[in-house]
Amino acid sequence: MNVNGTHYRTIRMEGSSVFMIEQNLLPFEFQIVETKNYLETCHAIRVMTVRGAGAIGAAAGFAMAQAFLQTSADGFLPFVENARKDIDATRPTARNLFYATEKVFRAGIQSGAKAAVEQAQALAEENIQDAFKIAEYGNALIKHGFRILTHCNAGWLAFVDYGSALAPVYLANREGKNIFVYADETRPRSQGARLTAWELYNEGVPHAIVPDNAGAWLMSRSKVDMVITGADRIAANGDVVNKIGTFEKAIIARELGIPFYVAAPSSTFDRSCQSGKDIVIEERNEEEVLYQHGITREGRHEEIRVCNPGSHALNPAFDVTPAKYITGFITENGVFDKLLMC
Repeated sequence: MNVNGTHYRTIRMEGSSVFMIEQNLLPFEFQIVETKNYLETCHAIRVMTVRGAGAIGAAAGFAMAQAFLQTSADGFLPFVENARKDIDATRPTARNLFYATEKVFRAGIQSGAKAAVEQAQALAEENIQDAFKIAEYGNALIKHGFRILTHCNAGWLAFVDYGSALAPVYLANREGKNIFVYADETRPRSQGARLTAWELYNEGVPHAIVPDNAGAWLMSRSKVDMVITGADRIAANGDVVNKIGTFEKAIIARELGIPFYVAAPSSTFDRSCQSGKDIVIEERNEEEVLYQHGITREGRHEEIRVCNPGSHALNPAFDVTPAKYITGFITENGVFDKLLMC
């Protein structure tokens, strides 16, 4: 990813430590944090220091590798089995998390800690290569002058590098296609307003942050040529689980005849889930809705309550978009019609 002209990866592992960009501080402050053991990495996943399907998967793989590095001969198997349960419990909806822990766990059980680390590193590299292929296939769908709506963050920060939904956007921009991006603010964590917009700004992509409820108006005024989102899990029938608010965008796009694409690597597809109804939807703390963090005009970091004192909130992190609303899937293996994926 490009940050003030310097290339970074969202997350990496060196020795027994994991280093990641602290996404909770963006876009106001850029900081790399270090987690020295698997429990610290679990905490980083849970509190969304690292977020996004691909990056969560990489973090989970690294956490599993850290667990193997922390073990001794005595009590080896119970320790890593318990660690796997801890990692899997951090974000229950994200398919890439379970994909990574399973791969690294198997490698470690079969061949030891060194193999676990090598597998985790290989998954991170796979994540980058998959994203690059998604960029190429998705870019072929983008015509000169396209105006693209996206939801949440599925860019650099959501993967080890490149991203999923934004990867084609970055490539199209570099090719001079004169595109424009509408970034949904994505309440309550504001990943679109804080992270997607920050990425687009650093990459020099023309864009505007829009309220979550502005999508229908923009599409009805013929201001949107296509919608691209990422995914946290995709069921066997093609139902897509993604950040809350994705479903309504898909309904509007279909009603108005606007292509709606989901960009995701094959590791996000979960054949064990027959439909979206089988996927656990994470319920997060109500304080994410009730409070907002930002900076004052003087540059001070502050968290303030933005909702009625005394009221409570519901905070489902994801929703399910039925397969019928999806035009196609952009994967590392090509673009597939929804019927071919089901």
